[in-house]
Amino acid sequence: MRKFFGTDGIRGKVGAGKMTPELALKLGWAAGRVLSRAGTKKVIIGKDTRISGYLFESAMEAGLSAAGLNVMLMGPMPTPAVAYLTRTFRAEAGVVISASHNPYYDNGIKFFSTDGSKLADEVELEIERELEKPLECVESHLLGKVSRIEDAAGRYIEYCKGNFPAEHTLNGLKIVVDCAHGATYHIAPSVFRELGAEVITIGDKPDGININHEVGATSMGKIRETVIAEKADLGIALDGDGDRIMMVNRHGKVIDGDEILYVLACDAQDRGVLKGGVVGTLMSNLGLDLALKARDIPFARSKVGDRYVMELLKEKDWRIGGENSGHILNLDHGTTGDGIVAGILVLAAMCRKQATLEELTEGIKMLPQVLVNVRFEGSHNPLEADSVLSAQAEVEAKLGERGRVLLRKSGTEPLIRVMVEGDVASDVKAHANYIAEAIKALV
Repeated sequence: MRKFFGTDGIRGKVGAGKMTPELALKLGWAAGRVLSRAGTKKVIIGKDTRISGYLFESAMEAGLSAAGLNVMLMGPMPTPAVAYLTRTFRAEAGVVISASHNPYYDNGIKFFSTDGSKLADEVELEIERELEKPLECVESHLLGKVSRIEDAAGRYIEYCKGNFPAEHTLNGLKIVVDCAHGATYHIAPSVFRELGAEVITIGDKPDGININHEVGATSMGKIRETVIAEKADLGIALDGDGDRIMMVNRHGKVIDGDEILYVLACDAQDRGVLKGGVVGTLMSNLGLDLALKARDIPFARSKVGDRYVMELLKEKDWRIGGENSGHILNLDHGTTGDGIVAGILVLAAMCRKQATLEELTEGIKMLPQVLVNVRFEGSHNPLEADSVLSAQAEVEAKLGERGRVLLRKSGTEPLIRVMVEGDVASDVKAHANYIAEAIKALV
């Protein structure tokens, strides 16, 4: 059983629970002890723009040094940039200090292995075992040194641009880029501008506490307004650490992760490079499943979380997968979710087809989907109660093949999530509330 690591590293409110300077120091040391057995004794640390990043960066740096590992600091950089530079520097591991799309008062720590993928479960468990031991500093002459990667941003910008086909250009396109006041603020605008686009930026002035606040992939109002006001061709919204993307077409309609997956899968199929099918999650809209089926593209669902999407992609030896929240994986173009690269791949599809974003998404009809959260605390599982099972079965019978019900416990909060989707929005909402009331009756 994991005591510290969740599905995406360690995350929580700064100064409380797991996210304390003491734990970060000890975690750096414990990870250093485990990782130093491999050879290079070199670890890269990147962070997003939240104010507590300085605190946790220093603590991790001290812990890793105490274990005898050399540290290379990147400063504020997107999560996928850390994964990429971990590979190119042949580092033992990469560390990302970020709480992704969470508010500024949260933070988190996650690791990448030397190949730029998430650490294996057994490695995380080994680090947890080391955390239980008293911290012992190596001899002074064995302490790790600290340096800074001065050209980290330039390296990553060039990597991102390399994913765009050389025979095309973004000349003539006006794009709004929302950086969520996060780690992409000095990266994403340059990437799209250097590819030829006229770029209008929002969310590019981080102050340590405004990350994800009313901007970015989890708050699409500002970018929708800007795209319409500027008469832009489209908008690209990233989250605080740059591993998620949501888009907006020229009419202000939000294009989510499911629709982006559809565009990328169709483009790959048309070019004859689609290997297998597409992996979504239990939360992926039924509309994606139906649209891919119409193109004879296989579709499979994993548990919620990009870790599980990656596991199923590897199991099936497929290349494209992701979540409706905007985590997009294309294993031909990286080892983790990358919002900037996903945006580049969509733009490349637009150039090849000489089509607008709305034209590329015409083939997918998103079904109305309602998510109701029910607060539930206690040791028993309400999802096993006869009344809840009966309500679920009743709704599923009414929906038939044109709808879906998903009930699950949140992995991070004391919530039961009730998701219902179908053809008629009012019916879907009523069905979700009906099941939610059955769960509330057990509280």
